[in-house]
Amino acid sequence: MSTNENEYFLNWKPQLSRQSEAREKPGRRVLVIDDDLDLCELLAQYLKPEGFLVEMSHKGDEGVERALASEFALIVLDVMLPGMKGYEVLQRIRVHSSVPVLMLTARGDGDDRILGLEIGADDYVPKPFDPRELLARIRALLRRSAGTAGAAPPEQFAAGDVALDGASRTVRCGDRTTELTAVEFALLTQLLKEPGRVVSREELVKQLLVREFSPGDRSIDAHISNLRRKLGPASDGEERIREVRNVGYVFAKPRAV
Repeated sequence: MSTNENEYFLNWKPQLSRQSEAREKPGRRVLVIDDDLDLCELLAQYLKPEGFLVEMSHKGDEGVERALASEFALIVLDVMLPGMKGYEVLQRIRVHSSVPVLMLTARGDGDDRILGLEIGADDYVPKPFDPRELLARIRALLRRSAGTAGAAPPEQFAAGDVALDGASRTVRCGDRTTELTAVEFALLTQLLKEPGRVVSREELVKQLLVREFSPGDRSIDAHISNLRRKLGPASDGEERIREVRNVGYVFAKPRAV
């Protein structure tokens, strides 16, 4: 390849790619949608030894078709695609699928990241990136998607007319089932564990997104916005999930009748 891998990856030497002590299951399929052939090849080189089966698509419309025609554990999607942009690809996928989506964005462009999260991306990684960080994010999303983030058995939580079942990975709000992404489901789980308790942004970022919190990180806020929209207001018209300014979020305790 003529492209220098350092344009994409930070701190990676292919010949020193470590062997994971706890590999992902063989054949865990990942779809990479990116028009940069060199980057796709580098991603494949890094992920395949870690137990992933990497498939590639270099056009937005083709990526949508492949994403919806087959079962993938996760999709890595570039924002900047020719023709159909990454945002439109994500929107079309989200109409039919809640498969975890990790977006690749330009470093320093916070607006791109927040827009992707608002549309339905689970997380993002800015280019160029450390492949170890990418792998950590992928594993975290897959654990959330599979409901295997911890050793404890699947849990059930409820507050008012909202009920979450960890075993079936379903959420009911009133008389309807609400479809959530993997991160949204994990976020709601954390908030429903103890309604009325404020959970800090720092705690949510560390537990759900597997990274250190920075004051300018608005990722959790975007996921909360999506959750609020999907759940809708409580029967009294109030927000189910309330913000505690400069601290975090709390799932409001239902009022006694």
